[in-house]
Amino acid sequence: MSKKKIVIAVAFCLSCTAAGWAQGDFKALFNDKCAICHGEDGQGKTAKGKKLKVKDIHATIKTESEAEMVKIATDGKGKDMDGFGKDFKPDQIKGLVEYYRSLGK
Repeated sequence: MSKKKIVIAVAFCLSCTAAGWAQGDFKALFNDKCAICHGEDGQGKTAKGKKLKVKDIHATIKTESEAEMVKIATDGKGKDMDGFGKDFKPDQIKGLVEYYRSLGK
């Protein structure tokens, strides 16, 4: 195998691994910061989620776009949900929202 093919193969493997880590990181971040209300499955059936009347992600993705959800995650919503705009970079918030939305598919 040529040196160029080896470099391409290694780069491909590393990029696949990095993508897996990134998805895992968003899951871990979601479970750490969001699951207390939204639940690890996105259904909002936690004690705090029920108290705050958090909607199931399956319903939410039908009524709120990804952009709207990014805005909510960035700025917060009402008095019950703090925004994460000061804590996370925009790409991290987008990744969290994408992960959360994936729970409803």
